[in-house]
Amino acid sequence: MNLSEIIVLSIGLAMDAFAVAVCKGLSMKQFHIRYAFLIAFYFGAFQAGMPLLGYLLGSAFASFAASIDHWIAFVLLGLIGANMIKESFSEEEHIDDRLDTATLVLLAIATSIDALAAGVTFAFLPVSVFSAIAWIGILTFLICFAGVFIGNRFGTYFRNKAEFAGGAILILLGLKILLEHLGILHL
Repeated sequence: MNLSEIIVLSIGLAMDAFAVAVCKGLSMKQFHIRYAFLIAFYFGAFQAGMPLLGYLLGSAFASFAASIDHWIAFVLLGLIGANMIKESFSEEEHIDDRLDTATLVLLAIATSIDALAAGVTFAFLPVSVFSAIAWIGILTFLICFAGVFIGNRFGTYFRNKAEFAGGAILILLGLKILLEHLGILHL
């Protein structure tokens, strides 16, 4: 997995967290840089940590699945992406204005489950895991910081579009991995 693929994956994975960051920004009466930093930090840290955990879990059974690794990556990324696209059509988003540690940890875990699954695919792909998780964490931080600001200024207009785009990115990345491994696509 090259740097451009890692960046695209990072952006796709960050879209759930971005959508929640937009909602958090919407719940603020006025923008506070300290709160935006806090929200972005939690989301970025969990988005970086979960792929590492997924990688460690995936590495435990990588030797057993080496012949089907491309299918595993394709299915996991496809399912994550499809779920994100399905959620993008949901209007049942509750705007929670709490910023306590427990709330932020729960939101960070909920928005990084897909990153855990993506991390499992790292065990089957040629990827620098620590470089990938650093990119995932940094880009999620930046995207979520912007999300709080955007939510505070523009409301939830972008939430559904961001989740849809993130899901489409993950599906396309999974398809690319499969097609390259099958020799159909040469990039």
